[in-house]
Amino acid sequence: MARLDHLGVSVLDIEQGRRQFHPVLTALGYTLGIEAPNGISWDNGDETEIIIFPIRDEADAAPHRHGEAGWQHLAFAVASREEVDRLHAIAMEAGWTAVREPKLYPRFNERYYASFVEDASGIRLEFVHNPRRDAAAG
Repeated sequence: MARLDHLGVSVLDIEQGRRQFHPVLTALGYTLGIEAPNGISWDNGDETEIIIFPIRDEADAAPHRHGEAGWQHLAFAVASREEVDRLHAIAMEAGWTAVREPKLYPRFNERYYASFVEDASGIRLEFVHNPRRDAAAG
């Protein structure tokens, strides 16, 4: 079975990207990997590596707009509602914008607790606690 090896994301400003991504990714258990002018990576052991790249000189220097073709969002599953709240607070402190504050989303299911944040480049992350039905009952 194939698995996701790495995720590369282009950002408008690589230094701002580092300031915004580093606190969130380290809170998620990632460690800083390679830091170079053409990209910064974080890895989590054998898990998926996340890399940010500066946009190309000829690229449109406008933030991504949610709902257009391309990136939608990346969701990180976490162990508790408190962890969603903690990660949301870390993202806010690092300069992310709250798209949706931490709360229950019963339209998905009665256990789905999440928050959504967006960086200066329009990159959206979700922190979600969605325990299995049998785990939530016990």
